[in-house]
Amino acid sequence: MESIQAIKQRFEIIGNDPKLNRAIEKAIQVAPTDISVLVTGESGVGKEAIPKIIHSLSHRKHAKYIAVNCGAIPEGTIDSELFGHEKGSFTGATQTRSGYFEVADGGTIFLDEVGELPLTTQVRLLRILENGEFLKVGSSQVQKTNVRIVAATNINMFDAIKKEKFREDLYYRLSTVEIQIPPLRERKEDIHLLFRKFASDFSQKYKMPTIRLDDDAIHLLLKYRWPGNIRQLRNIAEQISVLEEERDIKLNTLSGYLPDANSSNLPAVIESQRRESNFSNEREILYKVLFDMKGDLNDLKKLTLELLKNKDTQKVQQDNESLIRKIYGANGQDEDEDEDVTEADAHRVLRLPTIPTEKPVHASPQEDKYHFAEEIEEEETLSLHEKEIELIKKSLERNRGKRKAAAAELGISERTLYRKIKQFDL
Repeated sequence: MESIQAIKQRFEIIGNDPKLNRAIEKAIQVAPTDISVLVTGESGVGKEAIPKIIHSLSHRKHAKYIAVNCGAIPEGTIDSELFGHEKGSFTGATQTRSGYFEVADGGTIFLDEVGELPLTTQVRLLRILENGEFLKVGSSQVQKTNVRIVAATNINMFDAIKKEKFREDLYYRLSTVEIQIPPLRERKEDIHLLFRKFASDFSQKYKMPTIRLDDDAIHLLLKYRWPGNIRQLRNIAEQISVLEEERDIKLNTLSGYLPDANSSNLPAVIESQRRESNFSNEREILYKVLFDMKGDLNDLKKLTLELLKNKDTQKVQQDNESLIRKIYGANGQDEDEDEDVTEADAHRVLRLPTIPTEKPVHASPQEDKYHFAEEIEEEETLSLHEKEIELIKKSLERNRGKRKAAAAELGISERTLYRKIKQFDL
């Protein structure tokens, strides 16, 4: 069994932090087995080194090693990428294709960002972990594979389980052994060591003298929280190496390259989720406005019917005082009267049906004198189904028919949008 120091040199891992050493030690111990491993840690801490160590020290080291970024593959194609597909199984499947699990048979597959897998794909992955069986997309023939699965994630899996975004049984299957990589801010003694290593690498790469930090700059380097971890530290070292003519870096120079510690450091997918959440909130507000308007129209119909039934308008006014105040305001005027919006504008924006204010009467004395109120009831429609179709149509038009972009704008998955397009025959 190789020592921790030998592994560090072999895989160019810098640092002597006890937590880092413990993570490497666990990787060395678990490597000869076929146990599934889950590597956890923040984005940029270097989780990808652990599966490489495990594979290189296992009996599978001469077989395939495939790394898959689950967050980078669209939801509609990830099953095909992982498990393969049969010819003609979907649009564009012009030939049979082998998936990663078939290609990596006998070797190791590294599933990075495994927390981003769709729930349907999680079910397929669970079956592989349980008995090594899988089905190609569009096939009914069960296939077998013998792969070692190492997964990694930077999200809190228990939160994902609580929000029903990740299967609890799959989590426990993947995390037979869990290896946690500490963030850079918890490895303060390694920060300057890493910076010097990166500075030396970039001086050789760009053929220029190595940059050096003075004492105050080193103090700032250690004090900073490094939200982007090792990846951020490497980028800072590269920027300074390329842009600064003076090779002795002082405090003010270094501070100019460090973003505000309070600024957002979350992955780009979080920003996408925020946009999705904002769109969902706007849609809910629109629906609420439509329902409120429908309620106001019903109230107005009720008042109109009362006036038609009862000729004593003063009594009707007294009996419905609260309703009149709600519709026309405290002073007996329409609350929207001062708004610079015409009725035509309102109908154009909200696509509401025009309700006639007058209806020609050609009725006989025996005809129902409340026919006008019934006509309003028949013509007034506010269908959420129609609004949904309209929103989808507009989004597809704005995005020139690109389903992926339209789905992102609508806050739904591409698969859901495709299903609705077929359902509504758009």
